[in-house]
Amino acid sequence: MAAKPKKAAERYKEVRNARAFHDYFVGDRYECGLVLTGTEVKSIRIGKAQIGDAFVRIEKGQANLFNAHIDEYAFGTYSNHNPTRSRRLLLHRREINKLTGILQAGGCTIIPIRMYFKEALVKVEIAVCKGKKLYDKREALKEKDAKREAQRISIRL
Repeated sequence: MAAKPKKAAERYKEVRNARAFHDYFVGDRYECGLVLTGTEVKSIRIGKAQIGDAFVRIEKGQANLFNAHIDEYAFGTYSNHNPTRSRRLLLHRREINKLTGILQAGGCTIIPIRMYFKEALVKVEIAVCKGKKLYDKREALKEKDAKREAQRISIRL
């Protein structure tokens, strides 16, 4: 039996929003599809995507992802895409209605947490988030340092 061929893109399984948990209280999460062109999928597959500044806005009954930067594909031709264009998210109607109600209530925003491949499809995990104040961020850092110190002590014993 032949060995499985190694995939070059194995190390780029997902793109994460690293600052999301530092800047926001993360609430409900939703998995949704993403409408992309072929060159965008190829760029994501080689790890050339960033969602750090991205956010979701609901307009005309459709959820759209804004400010997600997907680099142009290096071997693309005239069919290459605009790196920061808005991209439509694929959600069920009831999920869009629920998110619309949450946004209209105020104080919350919807941001992407991670972008990943599920088999051959690109999925985005979005979350309803509420912004942290400066003192909340400091408290979270103190808790993180305390956990790290406790782990160091337990390793020494």
